[in-house]
Amino acid sequence: MQAGSANSESESQQDSLFLPGFCDIRIVFAVVVIAELLAFVLVLAGSARDPWSRLGLTSLFVQWVALSGAAVLCLSRPLLTRVSNTAAAAISYLLLLLTGTLISELAYRLGGTLLTGVGSEHASFLFRNLLINAILSALVLRYLYVQFQWRQKMQAEAQARVEALQARIRPHFLFNSLNSIAALTRSNAERAEQAVQDMADLFRVSLSEASERVTLEQELEVAQRYLRMESLRLGERLQVEWDIERLPRKRLVPSLILQPLLENAVYHGVEPSPAGGTVRISGAAEGRRISICIRNPRAEKGVEAHRRGNRIALENIRLRLQLAFGNRAGLALHELDDCFETTLYFPREKMQ
Repeated sequence: MQAGSANSESESQQDSLFLPGFCDIRIVFAVVVIAELLAFVLVLAGSARDPWSRLGLTSLFVQWVALSGAAVLCLSRPLLTRVSNTAAAAISYLLLLLTGTLISELAYRLGGTLLTGVGSEHASFLFRNLLINAILSALVLRYLYVQFQWRQKMQAEAQARVEALQARIRPHFLFNSLNSIAALTRSNAERAEQAVQDMADLFRVSLSEASERVTLEQELEVAQRYLRMESLRLGERLQVEWDIERLPRKRLVPSLILQPLLENAVYHGVEPSPAGGTVRISGAAEGRRISICIRNPRAEKGVEAHRRGNRIALENIRLRLQLAFGNRAGLALHELDDCFETTLYFPREKMQ
């Protein structure tokens, strides 16, 4: 838990800055693509006799400015994380203008008329580049800030949802578990003690910080404790099969991503069926992706229609996975003939 808390604190400090990490290779690639598009626009807007030659020189200059600006923002990120976003925006804007001006001056001295064009004056060249740089930098920083505000809003909404999810302990589960523990105190004191410990751990998780991340091993332990509690109530009607030996246990994940899925599997699949059923949990790390599959039997059609859920927990988990890992994570649902299958997946790489 301490490792997860320390990692979450480090991430929260990084997330407080509206600028993305310009040291990331994906961001650098995006900068290169956008800069090349800008070079095309500048060449098309001009009237050069040899547009391909002009495009090569313009691309070289624009890429030089863009990558230098990205490098400056990358190197200055430790400083920018220590100030407010308003100050960070102002500092970033000035750094971009200064970088563009210095490179324009250097390009003028090195390129001469090849880059600036015949008859182009020094001051005119610098002023034109400064004006373009000022407009584009303002637009880019504004776009990044709007994206940051949107992400903050989505994260706040996701945290509110998970807090509601943590507070949602079905009353029938609580009361039936207490009744089962009371019955076990006379017939099997050791198992009753284990059940009390499992319930205490479940409540501890439900009262923990909503944004806390835990290891996959800890999340699996919570899932196992929940199923042990349900087995006290359902007895032999609930069978559980685990196939999770291939999962990397130290991977950090958002808390409470498995227990709600297992709760749905028991509540909507096993409990309505008079004969009960088997819940199968399997997981593997294949390539760059970790996947965990939960399969439970489908209840009879008449009972299923009466007990159909609103899938709020599923949407909450999907949203939290995407906020934590981006588009590389998600939740997939499959309805088969005699069972229902829920698969959650997320990247295998460790968090930065």
